Amino acid sequence: MAFILSTPLSIWSAHALAAIYTTTYVGSIYVSKGARLSFSKAKAHLDFGYFRPKEKYERWRDDPDVIRARLAAVSIATIICCALATGPVRAIAGNELDRFTLLPLTLSHLGITFSGLLPFLVTPVLYLGPLYSRFLVGTLPFQRNWTYQEDFVSVFFSVTGIRNYVVAPITEEVVFRACVLSAYYLANASRARMILLSPLAFGAAHIHHGWEVYNRYGRSPAALKRAVVGTAFQFAYTTVFGFYCSYLFLRTGSVFPPIAAHVFCNVMGVPQPGYDIGQRPDRKLAIILAYLSGIFSFVYVLQRWTYTKDSLFWS
Repeated sequence: MAFILSTPLSIWSAHALAAIYTTTYVGSIYVSKGARLSFSKAKAHLDFGYFRPKEKYERWRDDPDVIRARLAAVSIATIICCALATGPVRAIAGNELDRFTLLPLTLSHLGITFSGLLPFLVTPVLYLGPLYSRFLVGTLPFQRNWTYQEDFVSVFFSVTGIRNYVVAPITEEVVFRACVLSAYYLANASRARMILLSPLAFGAAHIHHGWEVYNRYGRSPAALKRAVVGTAFQFAYTTVFGFYCSYLFLRTGSVFPPIAAHVFCNVMGVPQPGYDIGQRPDRKLAIILAYLSGIFSFVYVLQRWTYTKDSLFWS
């Protein structure tokens, strides 16, 4: 359900919309009183790698009531962003659009369509090394060191698990991939620009976590250094991850492969080959080969497995 962009948005309008979506999403957790954090102003000098004990009246990011409030806030913010996304679509389509076609047309621009199965398998291919390492220590599902209650129910159905593996991946991909990229698409931005520029909003949305790190580690110069370094790493990691998810979204025309990739990466975490080798030093060569196989296989299948004939953004 595509149409010719006779009067596309300006690129500055797309920048503005990206900023609005980001501000709406991140700002929602500060507008909501229950979602805001609170910290003691006391300073503490702590051993490296340790954060200070939580005081009774403080509210930290992983407190269950804070998580619940934030889940509600970002869910509402995501709905608002999707509603805002109908505006550019209506403005661009002009007289071609009536009220019966606005919703399906907006949904197609937000990637609410289904691609094939192969795009969902690209991310696991990249993780062949970590998956093989987990296989060696028996922690994959249904292996000897995996239990249904502790490794599935307690992880995925806790309030933290719902945040990490359900609400955060869905809302972040809908806002920072679907809403932001649809704005750049309506501005006739190039694919390279969409892939390389739009993830900056996603990376910037994680910068505010540095304030929590600074407070949790004692508000000292060492805590400030840790917050700056940690925030810089998170910005870089989330931005690079954003490049990949933006490519998936544009290539497939669907938001679901990026959501699945986000969930999978949250479950697996950042690959740690050194740690994996330390767990099974007798399989060092095999682990290295598995990591390398994952990287080369990922490069090989990335373009081939993500091709979707009817992608709105890659036709």
